[in-house]
Amino acid sequence: MTMYNPPHPGEIIREDCLEPLNLTVTAAAAWLGVSRQSLSELLNGHNGLSAQMAIRLEKAGWSNAETWLGVQLAYDLWHAKRNAMAIAVKPYPVHALPA
Repeated sequence: MTMYNPPHPGEIIREDCLEPLNLTVTAAAAWLGVSRQSLSELLNGHNGLSAQMAIRLEKAGWSNAETWLGVQLAYDLWHAKRNAMAIAVKPYPVHALPA
Protein backbone atom coordinates (compact mmCIF):
# COMPACT_ATOMS: atom_id res chain seq x y z
CA MET A 1 0.00 0.00 0.00
CA THR A 2 1.49 3.35 -1.00
CA MET A 3 1.02 6.33 1.23
CA TYR A 4 -0.28 9.64 -0.01
CA ASN A 5 2.32 12.33 0.55
CA PRO A 6 4.23 10.66 3.38
CA PRO A 7 5.74 12.94 6.01
CA HIS A 8 9.40 13.88 5.94
CA PRO A 9 11.32 11.99 8.67
CA GLY A 10 12.25 15.32 10.27
CA GLU A 11 8.58 16.09 10.85
CA ILE A 12 8.13 12.78 12.66
CA ILE A 13 11.25 13.31 14.74
CA ARG A 14 10.08 16.76 15.78
CA GLU A 15 6.50 15.73 16.61
CA ASP A 16 7.03 12.25 18.06
CA CYS A 17 10.48 12.44 19.65
CA LEU A 18 11.38 16.02 20.56
CA GLU A 19 8.04 17.64 21.42
CA PRO A 20 6.79 14.99 23.90
CA LEU A 21 10.06 15.35 25.81
CA ASN A 22 10.13 19.15 25.51
CA LEU A 23 13.57 18.85 23.90
CA THR A 24 14.94 21.86 22.09
CA VAL A 25 16.82 21.39 18.84
CA THR A 26 20.02 22.35 20.66
CA ALA A 27 19.48 19.80 23.45
CA ALA A 28 18.47 17.03 21.04
CA ALA A 29 21.47 17.72 18.81
CA ALA A 30 23.80 17.50 21.79
CA TRP A 31 22.15 14.25 22.93
CA LEU A 32 22.48 12.73 19.44
CA GLY A 33 26.05 13.97 18.99
CA VAL A 34 25.36 16.09 15.91
CA SER A 35 25.50 19.80 15.21
CA ARG A 36 22.46 21.93 15.86
CA GLN A 37 22.52 23.01 12.21
CA SER A 38 22.54 19.42 10.97
CA LEU A 39 19.56 18.44 13.12
CA SER A 40 17.70 21.64 12.28
CA GLU A 41 18.11 21.01 8.54
CA LEU A 42 16.70 17.50 8.99
CA LEU A 43 13.79 18.66 11.15
CA ASN A 44 12.90 21.37 8.63
CA GLY A 45 13.01 18.99 5.66
CA HIS A 46 16.08 20.55 4.06
CA ASN A 47 18.12 17.34 4.36
CA GLY A 48 17.23 13.69 4.30
CA LEU A 49 17.82 11.21 7.08
CA SER A 50 21.14 9.37 6.72
CA ALA A 51 21.88 5.81 7.82
CA GLN A 52 24.14 7.23 10.51
CA MET A 53 21.35 9.45 11.86
CA ALA A 54 19.00 6.46 11.80
CA ILE A 55 21.46 4.60 14.04
CA ARG A 56 21.74 7.62 16.36
CA LEU A 57 17.95 7.74 16.69
CA GLU A 58 17.85 4.02 17.40
CA LYS A 59 20.52 4.36 20.09
CA ALA A 60 18.49 7.18 21.66
CA GLY A 61 15.59 4.72 21.96
CA TRP A 62 13.47 6.23 19.23
CA SER A 63 12.45 3.21 17.12
CA ASN A 64 14.99 1.29 15.04
CA ALA A 65 17.27 2.31 12.20
CA GLU A 66 15.41 0.20 9.63
CA THR A 67 12.13 1.93 10.43
CA TRP A 68 13.70 5.39 10.09
CA LEU A 69 15.30 4.46 6.77
CA GLY A 70 11.95 3.08 5.60
CA VAL A 71 10.32 6.42 6.40
CA GLN A 72 12.99 8.23 4.37
CA LEU A 73 12.61 5.76 1.49
CA ALA A 74 8.81 6.17 1.41
CA TYR A 75 9.21 9.95 1.35
CA ASP A 76 11.85 9.91 -1.41
CA LEU A 77 10.03 7.37 -3.56
CA TRP A 78 6.69 9.16 -3.33
CA HIS A 79 8.33 12.40 -4.50
CA ALA A 80 10.25 10.63 -7.28
CA LYS A 81 7.07 8.95 -8.55
CA ARG A 82 5.39 12.33 -8.85
CA ASN A 83 7.97 13.15 -11.56
CA ALA A 84 8.23 9.67 -13.10
CA MET A 85 6.69 10.78 -16.40
CA ALA A 86 9.73 13.00 -16.99
CA ILE A 87 12.04 9.98 -16.86
CA ALA A 88 12.42 8.82 -20.46
CA VAL A 89 13.44 5.16 -20.26
CA LYS A 90 12.00 2.42 -22.45
CA PRO A 91 11.79 -1.22 -21.37
CA TYR A 92 14.77 -3.26 -22.51
CA PRO A 93 13.70 -5.79 -25.17
CA VAL A 94 13.78 -9.27 -23.68
CA HIS A 95 14.76 -10.90 -26.99
CA ALA A 96 17.98 -8.83 -27.00
CA LEU A 97 19.30 -10.52 -23.86
CA PRO A 98 22.14 -12.99 -24.46
CA ALA A 99 21.21 -16.64 -24.00
